[in-house]
Amino acid sequence: MLQQTQVATVKPYFERFIESFPSVKVFARAEEEHVLRHWEGLGYYRRARQMHRAAQKIVEEHGGVFPRDPEAVRALPGIGRYTAGAILSIAFDLRQPILEANTVRLFSRLLAYRGDPLASAGQQLLWRAAECVLPRKEVGRFNQALMELGSEVCRGRAPRCDVCPVAPLCEAKTRGLQGELPPAKAKRPPELRHEAALVVRRRGRVLLLRQPDGGRWAGLWDFPRFEVHAENPDNLRQELIDKVREATGLVVAPGQRLKTIKHGVTRFRITLDCYEADYISGKLGSQETLLKWFRPAELAELPLSTTGRKLSRLINGEEMNSEMNRTRRAGGR
Repeated sequence: MLQQTQVATVKPYFERFIESFPSVKVFARAEEEHVLRHWEGLGYYRRARQMHRAAQKIVEEHGGVFPRDPEAVRALPGIGRYTAGAILSIAFDLRQPILEANTVRLFSRLLAYRGDPLASAGQQLLWRAAECVLPRKEVGRFNQALMELGSEVCRGRAPRCDVCPVAPLCEAKTRGLQGELPPAKAKRPPELRHEAALVVRRRGRVLLLRQPDGGRWAGLWDFPRFEVHAENPDNLRQELIDKVREATGLVVAPGQRLKTIKHGVTRFRITLDCYEADYISGKLGSQETLLKWFRPAELAELPLSTTGRKLSRLINGEEMNSEMNRTRRAGGR
């Protein structure tokens, strides 16, 4: 959960997760949708699916006991060298190195490494360095101290060399290069996208799609959603009709726009226009595992994307009631 996510964000999720899945065996038996619903809002949902598969493998191949062999740990879904090293050193005090963003910066400066620390040659050098400095005991505490040193002292900007306990050993400081290393990575400008989501209604139910493996939100349910290009309203309406038919086999009639949501996903900055739509004709047929009609009240139990959850609350009236309450409070003041 802490991969690419702050502690303050993770804490309530972790507590709910452990309450619902108190053991690896309980977790392994859980339905994937139940797991994803608990993860909803943390993003990077592949982490949850991989952790779920790892739990199943631990139960099937290791009797429900987390392995201590580094190769066995790295064979678990979603666990690479860094995660394996962190688990084995912190949980079991095994002599395993770690290398993540903060320690990459720390070792790059200690060695005055001018190359790209994320390239193959840089990774080999820094992993060797991380392994060479390991103590014989309390390896987990040492690794955590390295991460803290990189985070709080050997910062990306304005490193605090005056209070750094390893400053006398730092080759970058000796050469006056600490502000230049590691070399800054060029940032790609965000890519703008215009998308549309449709709330397709039929007999009091709405249509949702389960996102396939390899997609942006694999395993989650979402409203029919597509990138759109047409700017003319008539052309846009036809584009929505065509894309819904192509994805679902259904014919729909798009209606009014409900809401516009702006959000970011990785390098994309997305403007999402959400529309009402009426079902006209067509059958789901054999696609019912990926496409299904739900009553709006059922959406609370499904794992949805963040924007899908916002849209589900809107059609259930939660957001409208919340806005009315805010308006009343503002009027009272």
